[in-house]
Amino acid sequence: VQLQASGGGLVQAGGSLRLSCAVSGPNPDYYAVGWFRQAPGKERERVSCVSASLGGNTAYYVDSVKGRFAISRDNAKTTVDLQMNNLKPEDTAVYYCAAEYGLGGCWTYGMDYWGKGTLVTVSS
Repeated sequence: VQLQASGGGLVQAGGSLRLSCAVSGPNPDYYAVGWFRQAPGKERERVSCVSASLGGNTAYYVDSVKGRFAISRDNAKTTVDLQMNNLKPEDTAVYYCAAEYGLGGCWTYGMDYWGKGTLVTVSS
């Protein structure tokens, strides 16, 4: 399974960006896909995740992005998008998408595949 994140860029605080993760490989319906981010000098952290298509397509968010970010899966295009609204300077980070095999939800055992990141910079 290969993942490719895109859509990063520079935006002012309060603005919006849409990230997209293209997923390729066998059995995409069996994979949960999550978004993570890593800010300079900080550890990588979870952001959002959608469970496998055959596992219910349930969305998960960490508290810091609830109400501002929305994750969605397009099964026809095998992409998972992250719509980010009302961005804040603290959202500045490299964003990664990753896939976890299984139908048991998100962040269950750890991600199996990772894509390269895309940089999001939010200016104040």
